[in-house]
Amino acid sequence: MDLGQSKRGVDMGPSAMRYAGLSSRLKELGCKIKDTGNIQVPVKESLDDRNVLSEIYRACAAVYDAGRKAVAEGCIPVFIGGDHSISIGSVGGITHDFPAGLIWIDAHGDFNTQQTSTSGNIHGMSLAVLTGLGMPELVDIGRPGPKIDPNDIVLIGVRSLEQKEKKLLKKNNISIFTMRDIDEQGINSIMYKALDKLSHLDRIHVSMDMDSIDPMSAPGVGTPERGGLTYREAHLMMEIIADSGRLSSMDIVEINPIIDQSNQTAKIAVELTASLFGKSIL
Repeated sequence: MDLGQSKRGVDMGPSAMRYAGLSSRLKELGCKIKDTGNIQVPVKESLDDRNVLSEIYRACAAVYDAGRKAVAEGCIPVFIGGDHSISIGSVGGITHDFPAGLIWIDAHGDFNTQQTSTSGNIHGMSLAVLTGLGMPELVDIGRPGPKIDPNDIVLIGVRSLEQKEKKLLKKNNISIFTMRDIDEQGINSIMYKALDKLSHLDRIHVSMDMDSIDPMSAPGVGTPERGGLTYREAHLMMEIIADSGRLSSMDIVEINPIIDQSNQTAKIAVELTASLFGKSIL
């Protein structure tokens, strides 16, 4: 899905990750894989502005149902985007029956509403929607009201926020570790603090926006921002979460093959997913 933003291309992210060998890499780790295919989303050009929101709703509702079903079957769902608005469905679905902590790895806060956003793009509102802020039709997907408590969210890798968004994040007491925090404290310290913040929860959902990584390493993303995570920092994050034994589900989003170089970003996304599922050097 690329309906949540203005730039075309991230709808091809799932195909790029499949082509980069996601299933085979996870099978090598002993995982049993069931690829349930794509949730069908119309192309933006076939819709008028009034229908875009309804199609985002429909797609996220389908993602919600898929996530809820996967958890009920004892699986670990991996949601491949597409833009980050899919998380409205994924986080909602995996928390339908059981709570989970949310580690949101992103260059952006995605904590805007219609009143604070300068672009109006839904993918920049998805985290706010999950806490109950914003358009009621999106907030109430799957079940009425918030899908996660703001105290159960840790946002990591941020380096680009809108002014009103900053105030909204502070007002809702979202735990944030910016790129400056990572530079000063080191990614290992940040990750242990994040896990400690969520220590009251047995399940963790990781929502990984590939624009969290510096575009020198991962150029094929929807909204690149200079000064991001290094390749090794990103892997260490995944490895530390894997070591915790609490991974319950994952989003990996915003891969744009149109502006990528030799599918480099999708390949890194596959490698990071493997690290999250336990791949280690030794």
